[in-house]
Amino acid sequence: MQAAFVDTSAFVALVDPLDTWHEKAVPAEQILAQEQASLVTTNFILDETYTTLRGKVRHSVIVRLGESIRKSRKLATVRISEAIEESAWDIFVRYEDKDFSYTDCTSFVVMKQLDMATAFVFDRHFDQFGFTRLPDVTL
Repeated sequence: MQAAFVDTSAFVALVDPLDTWHEKAVPAEQILAQEQASLVTTNFILDETYTTLRGKVRHSVIVRLGESIRKSRKLATVRISEAIEESAWDIFVRYEDKDFSYTDCTSFVVMKQLDMATAFVFDRHFDQFGFTRLPDVTL
């Protein structure tokens, strides 16, 4: 399996049993748990994830998620640099007809830089930008 980018919507769906996508996230997580799987996220995604979860699940659940991410050997966290931010801003400005978040745009830049095609995500913006979503669900 090629490397997959992990988005906020996937992290949230995995740990929040009340999330709309929770049932779809669990089987996808099993696919990504395979030995050869390689995962990437960003510090912006982690910020967005922990903030989003704050009002949805217990603090201890968020801490457990954060600790597992920090210890993971399969999941690399890319730090968003000024150069990535500049490229993300260009995407944000260019796509006036889309409602991409700025964080989405930083994710797109990282995925392109790392030549990634697949994202574990429940966000239609990734396929709008030309990436493949895992799992492949209709949003």
